[in-house]
Amino acid sequence: MKENLFYWGPFLDRDIGTKKAIFNSALSINKYSKKFNSKIINTIGEWDNEEKNNLVKYINLNNKIFEKLPKYSFVKSRVSFSIIFFKCFWQLKKLLNEKKPKYLIIHLMTSIPFVLFLIFDFKTKILFRVSGRPKLNFLRKFLWKISNKNIAMVFCNTAEQKKELISKNIFPENKVKVLYDPVYSIENVLRQRRLGLLDSNFKKNNIIMVGRLTKQKNFEIFIKASEQLYKKDLLKFNTYIFGHGEDKEKLEELIKKLQLEKKIFLMGSKKNIHKYYSQSKLFILTSLWEDPGFVLIEAILNDLPIISSNCKNGPNEILKGNDGGILFENNNIDDLRNKMIKFLNLSEREINKKKIISKKNIKKYSLFRHFKLLENYISSNSKL
Repeated sequence: MKENLFYWGPFLDRDIGTKKAIFNSALSINKYSKKFNSKIINTIGEWDNEEKNNLVKYINLNNKIFEKLPKYSFVKSRVSFSIIFFKCFWQLKKLLNEKKPKYLIIHLMTSIPFVLFLIFDFKTKILFRVSGRPKLNFLRKFLWKISNKNIAMVFCNTAEQKKELISKNIFPENKVKVLYDPVYSIENVLRQRRLGLLDSNFKKNNIIMVGRLTKQKNFEIFIKASEQLYKKDLLKFNTYIFGHGEDKEKLEELIKKLQLEKKIFLMGSKKNIHKYYSQSKLFILTSLWEDPGFVLIEAILNDLPIISSNCKNGPNEILKGNDGGILFENNNIDDLRNKMIKFLNLSEREINKKKIISKKNIKKYSLFRHFKLLENYISSNSKL
């Protein structure tokens, strides 16, 4: 009989990459594993309107409050977190006691399961996936340290993130593993390319940027860096930015102020972004940090050359430095502008060489590779 593996990861923003990581990981287990069944805990109704797949199963806690929770600011998210904590704390305890899953993989709002496991005894083991670049304030560091006894393994998305976490001396080094996120399956990418129509405002063979319109994604730096290039007619591509978020009005005002309304377009979110990737010329990532960079991997899958910030944690590892793309110094407007000029002067042969290197390097982010690595880690842990 297969053992149960549950996923915990309440989210407030539908566009975060961690949501895809949870869904695709659960999908990979149910698609390939002969040892485990996986289910996603639907804590607050956050999964109600998401993509459905016959292989992905949910456990509903019947809290239909996702749409009502405040979002898109630090204060609002703290309020929402408090509501989720008190709503779900006892529900999660009851679920673990009744279902007794072998493992609980936790991604977001991890303090809820951490506190539960500190107070009560469960037969379930925790697999902790570190999301993003969490600020290790005193309280979080303390909670992680005292929760260590209840954690079977800690998963990092990149080797860089693993090295950084080990240096903090929170978890024993032998518990910290690199588990590459399941970003794609080739079948799904090919299927999405064929589906749907392009937005009428979108023109093919231009620059594409994708991500939440937030401080982290740092779209503002591209708008400022591209102004001179557009004004001097050095940059002949339009730019299409896909995503939504709290910085939308701020970015609209900046585009208008710099008189770039006919060059840079905010397109909103699209469920089928692969259609747009496949019809573009260049992908640019300006993030201040990544985890490890889902959109970067998706762009590479769609045969796009890459210009990316050299931020933590992901782009440098994904692109193998400048071998698989062009990196610019994080949050440096002048360097971004210079690297865009450098790209414009590359030959087709040089661009293709970079694309081949980056494509070879992202094979480890497939659903099957993720499943194999995760199951191997679990099997090794079970023997201890």
